Amino acid sequence: MNFPLYSDVILLTNLPEEGVYAGDIGTVVERHDVIGLETGYSVEFFDMLGNTVSVVTLPMSRFRLPTRADRPSVRLMASAA
Repeated sequence: MNFPLYSDVILLTNLPEEGVYAGDIGTVVERHDVIGLETGYSVEFFDMLGNTVSVVTLPMSRFRLPTRADRPSVRLMASAA
């Protein structure tokens, strides 16, 4: 599966060191093709005010595309409280 640039993706893995968690929605900002390795993507995650939380580069198996069954939700991060 390819993720087009600037498409929304959903993170499948918790990355607490980056401040993002499974279910967070990010935007694909770059694709990385390395021979012999799984295609990777850089994905930017934002807070609800549009500020960048983190930019992570991970293999494509760590993301998925949104579906009609997905609903956005909000959680209050302790460090932002």
